[in-house]
Amino acid sequence: MSKTAPKGIFAEMTQDRVVTLTIIVAALGYFVDVFDLLLFNILRVPSLKDLGVPDEKLLEEGVFLLNAQMAGLLAGGFLWGIAGDKLGRLSVLFGSIVLYSAGSIANAYITSVDQYALIRFLTGIGLAGELGVGVTLASELLPKRSRGLGTTVIASIGVLGATFAGVLVNYVTWRHAYLIGGLMGFALLLLRIGVKESGMFKRVLEQGEKVVRGNMLMFFQNWDLFRRYMAVLMIGAPLWCTVGIFITLTPEFAKDLGMADPLPTAANAVMYCYIGIALGDVLSGLMSQWLQSRRKSIFVSLVMLTVATVLYTQLGGSSPTIYYWLCFFMGLGAGYWAMFVQVGAEQFGTNLRATAATSVPNVARGVTIPVTLAFRALIPALGITGSGIAVFAGVMACAFAGLWLMKETFHDDLDYVEQRKKK
Repeated sequence: MSKTAPKGIFAEMTQDRVVTLTIIVAALGYFVDVFDLLLFNILRVPSLKDLGVPDEKLLEEGVFLLNAQMAGLLAGGFLWGIAGDKLGRLSVLFGSIVLYSAGSIANAYITSVDQYALIRFLTGIGLAGELGVGVTLASELLPKRSRGLGTTVIASIGVLGATFAGVLVNYVTWRHAYLIGGLMGFALLLLRIGVKESGMFKRVLEQGEKVVRGNMLMFFQNWDLFRRYMAVLMIGAPLWCTVGIFITLTPEFAKDLGMADPLPTAANAVMYCYIGIALGDVLSGLMSQWLQSRRKSIFVSLVMLTVATVLYTQLGGSSPTIYYWLCFFMGLGAGYWAMFVQVGAEQFGTNLRATAATSVPNVARGVTIPVTLAFRALIPALGITGSGIAVFAGVMACAFAGLWLMKETFHDDLDYVEQRKKK
């Protein structure tokens, strides 16, 4: 079989106005999602200092707030995923954008760390619904040979939201940055008016109670479903370990690696990392089309991320310039996010697809909580860099194990439903 993309595949993606609009809306929605999500990573130090947090408490309070945000993402992943399978994909696209846009605007007016934590939790719930349901809808509208490229477009444009955030914070205050994120989100509601519901979902809906939709318990009642779910989840953990620890805590790592002032900033580290992730998403998607395999494409990315992280721990203290280049290469390796979300949608039937595709990336994001807790717990014994290496090694081992367990879905037809119990 030829390993080149079929002729006319890009035209196939754009010939249908509804499909084109869906991809555009999902991509821009994810752009705003990533913009808001990464704002805290960028604004952690200046915002906490402005709220009166002393320097010696910045790491502790920062991890607390990051975990509050990730807890919201975790809760929202299940909430919106179940809603997407029970009520429809469009209900989630509208509901999630309203909640995270309102939360982002509220972030501009906080006056204490406790308020900050509450708003980041609520905003996290809203942010959880955007990507998974957007990819689910696009995957169900596109033919199987081009759905991977559709997700690549969505994710590669979306992650540039972090780059935009990294640039914007150099020109506005942290409060204005959150305000801009919320206003961009509400502006997206106008574009969503023309998006149509998935035909696959409508056919399942017509079957009424004959098909169980959005039942999270089915993942625990059926061993095959549970194995598929856990395999995909393990694959996504390294990305958020990389961003949540090495990139977010840039000042602490740069200092521990031996770099003198001026230290690299989290804003620039996020910007360079996400430029790499955006490019990595494109390369991963194209590689998947060329190899006609999701698994092989993700394997290459995981190897790249491992090599880049080893170099980061060995050379990251050389200079700010080398540090930022290493952030870029780590992002390039972590740029399998598009394929990760894609396989999250492709592994499951229409009646559970939104539940899986929305919850899996957010559970992967939620892995940041135990990862950061383990990171902090290991610092007294291993130091900052040693602790980061130990935690990364653990999640990377899980990722390769998950990839080995995951089935290949490049050629799979998605128009089917999952049964409550395996026969």
